[in-house]
Amino acid sequence: MRRVIIVEDETAAQLNLRSMLANVIPDVEVVEVLESVEEAVDCFGRGVDADVVFMDIHLADGDSFRIFKSVDIDIPIIFTTAYDEYALEAFKVNSVDYLLKPFKEEDLRRALDKLQRLSQSERQEQRAKRDEMVQSAASDSIFSLLVRYKDKIIPVKMEEIAFFYTSDDQVTLTTHDERRYPVDKTLEALSQQLSSDEFYRANRQFIISRSAVKDIAVWFGSRLALNLKVETPERIIISKARVSDFKQWLQSVHRA
Repeated sequence: MRRVIIVEDETAAQLNLRSMLANVIPDVEVVEVLESVEEAVDCFGRGVDADVVFMDIHLADGDSFRIFKSVDIDIPIIFTTAYDEYALEAFKVNSVDYLLKPFKEEDLRRALDKLQRLSQSERQEQRAKRDEMVQSAASDSIFSLLVRYKDKIIPVKMEEIAFFYTSDDQVTLTTHDERRYPVDKTLEALSQQLSSDEFYRANRQFIISRSAVKDIAVWFGSRLALNLKVETPERIIISKARVSDFKQWLQSVHRA
C-alpha cells in the first residue's frame, strides 16, 4: 500500500498527513493532492491509480459526499474529519473507516493496518456500505429546523430561511423577513442535511438559500461577491476556486 491520494483543502493538514505517511510508509508516493469537490470529480472521472484515498469531509466548495454523486471511486477510502456528530454516527453505523482530527501517527498506522488486513470480499462489502452511506447523506434533506425562541422550541420551514452564518462557534439562522435564531448545529452538519438544490455552502461563514440571492458582483482576484435580499453581517465572497461550482449550482436550480 504505497500510492496515496489526499483530498484536503487545508495546507497545514495536507503537510501534516504527508509527514506522517512518510514515517508510516517509507516509500509512499502521493500521486494527487485535491483541494475541492470539483478537482476530485475531474481527477477520479479521468481515472487514477492509487491504493488508498484520504478524504476530508468538508472541502472548500462543499462536502466531499457530493463527489460520489458524479463519479464512482473504486479505491479504498479513509475519511478524515474534525468532530462532527452527524458524520461520526454515520461512519460508526456503516463501519466506514475514518480518522478524527487531530489524529496521531499511531492512529494513521492502525487505520492502514486494518485496511490491509481486509480480504477482497470484505473490501467490496465495505465499499457497498460506504456508497450507501454517502448516498443517504446526500439525499437526507430536512424540511424544517427546530430552533430556540425565548423559552420555547419552534420549527422554521426551509423556505423561510435566507442564510446561515457562523461566528465565534455560534451558528445563526436568518429568515427572509430578517428574524434571527441561534442554531445548535455546525455549518458542516447543516450542509449534509440541507437540500443541495436549495442551499449552497458559499464559504466557511455562510450557507445561503438560492431564493435569497439578489445579485452577484465580480470581485477582486476573479472572485464573486454575493448580495442577498436581506442584510448580512459581512460581505459574502465566493473564492476563485469555487466560482465555477457556484455558477453551475445557480444555473441548474434556476433551470429546474
